Amino acid sequence: MEWISLDTAEQIDNIKQQAGYSLIFKHSTRCSISMMAKRRFEMDWENLPADMPLYFLDLIKHRDLSNKVAQDFSVYHESPQMLLIKDGECVLDQSHGSISIDEAMSVMA
Repeated sequence: MEWISLDTAEQIDNIKQQAGYSLIFKHSTRCSISMMAKRRFEMDWENLPADMPLYFLDLIKHRDLSNKVAQDFSVYHESPQMLLIKDGECVLDQSHGSISIDEAMSVMA
């Protein structure tokens, strides 16, 4: 699997229009906790459906987009943070040590 860099507001608008599941991972490149969460996530991501888009948002470069994600999907801004999106709605919002692919998979079941 590969990350899709989330670096435009239009991408967020497109995610809101997509049918099915998408995942957004918000990451701070300056935070060791965020780096650990990202590494742990990537170790397990082969359990996710191969066709599910995985968006990576670098919070340091794109704080404005992080704010748009928070507003558009009605979640609080956190870092690290994983949002599972289904048909344009956030159905799972996890942060820090709570980020779990297993839980995301259970929501999708």
